[in-house]
Amino acid sequence: MDPKYRTLKERLQEVVDLQMASALLEWDQQVCMPPGGIEARGEQTGTLTRLAHERFVDPEVGRLSAALAKTPLSRDYDSDEASLVRWTEREYARKSRVPAALVEETARHASLAQEIWAAARKENDFAKFAPALEKMVELKRRYADALGSFEDPYDAWLGEFEPGMKTSDLNRLFTDMKAGLVPLVKAVTEKRDAVSSAPLKGRFETAKQRLFGEEIAGAMGFDFTRGRQDASTHPFTTNFSPDDVRITTRYDEGDFAGALFSTLHEAGHGMYEQNVAPELKRTPLCSGATMGVHESQSRLWENVVGRSRPFWKRFYPRLRELFPHFAGVEPETFYRAVNRAEPSFIRTESDELTYGLHVLVRFELEQELLRGKTKVRELPEAWNAKTKAYLGVVPPDDRRGVLQDVHWSAGLLGYFPTYALGNLISLQLWEAALKAHPSIPVDMERGDFAKLRGWLKENVHRHGRKFTAPELVKKAAGRDIEAAPYLRYLNAKYGEIYALGIGAATPL
Repeated sequence: MDPKYRTLKERLQEVVDLQMASALLEWDQQVCMPPGGIEARGEQTGTLTRLAHERFVDPEVGRLSAALAKTPLSRDYDSDEASLVRWTEREYARKSRVPAALVEETARHASLAQEIWAAARKENDFAKFAPALEKMVELKRRYADALGSFEDPYDAWLGEFEPGMKTSDLNRLFTDMKAGLVPLVKAVTEKRDAVSSAPLKGRFETAKQRLFGEEIAGAMGFDFTRGRQDASTHPFTTNFSPDDVRITTRYDEGDFAGALFSTLHEAGHGMYEQNVAPELKRTPLCSGATMGVHESQSRLWENVVGRSRPFWKRFYPRLRELFPHFAGVEPETFYRAVNRAEPSFIRTESDELTYGLHVLVRFELEQELLRGKTKVRELPEAWNAKTKAYLGVVPPDDRRGVLQDVHWSAGLLGYFPTYALGNLISLQLWEAALKAHPSIPVDMERGDFAKLRGWLKENVHRHGRKFTAPELVKKAAGRDIEAAPYLRYLNAKYGEIYALGIGAATPL
């Protein structure tokens, strides 16, 4: 091994260790920490984040990666070594421009702002959160300014989560997505009374919900010897290595579906992290490629698999054992209920058909915030106007409107569009997996996910962060990222459920 590469890798391992320590504190804050610990936790995460940043932007890291990029070690583009050097060069070029003090201040404020957001959401009081959000937007503007000039100002925020993609790429993909989604949502909304979600309502013990969710997550492939599930206000996944992956969900005893599908969603994220190649452990490459690719895994398992007929042919009998409520609900009635589509207020509780429109609301508002077109205190009104325009509904209060998501309080501006991007990617990967293994739907009826899980591990998971989303999708699916497979799937599925007479493909 080249001595320079060994030195670079050792330096990056220290950065990863600091980042994982900070992530553990953040997990604890969301799951375990008493409210009184928030001030101290903000200082702790701020310090760790600053130290990781300073360690990474040390000029020696830049010199090492630049020197290694000119050696034979970097000629094999797909190798672990070349990928680590390439990733380091790209991220060093970005992060070395940002002052460590700004990184620390942003991390400290994010810790405090998340607690302010949680209280404001509980009290339905946007004004209580507005000052914290104003400061966060200003901090993220300063961050974008430090990175330099871009083709589009929003590229600075987007690049944190989707390296290799530009705002213009998303606008093109989302224009295609919107052109297909809006008329389909309108057609389904006009026939929404054809499907009822009433069969999903009842009283469902939290302990049994947790048992059922963990049984299914385990059957899909989430390894509970290297992972765990807890409850939190907002479901999320975090990891400290492929051997320690944490997922959370949120329970409601009046509606089992919310917790269950959150569990499937987060288990999709978790399996991705658990299946990164062991050779990448304790390096920056030991995580999902991008947030869009990560989201493709959660949405694939939650919706394409978890809301399909083959899936419920296997698991519906077990659901009936745990919850006698479903004894009188026919399997087809249940299938239609978990796939009912209707515009709603809450993104995380929305159906897979309307979900993309929720993301467009946030994507457009973030761009307006960055450019100063919309002020923070104008957000509730702007939010409601866009929700009305895209979904035809207006939130009755800010808790179900502008205050519903944790992301902005955490400083994750530029993150939301990755959700819609993940939906598009999920169907490209699904089609490619089906082409390789046509028996996957039949296997699912037996509760056998080995072929699907194996294909994803081989073509997506094991690579970690070695490739950007466009590179990875091209390798796995043979085509650039596009909206067509996603729209084909939705037209087939909802065309059949709502008897719209559209969609040539056979729905699952």
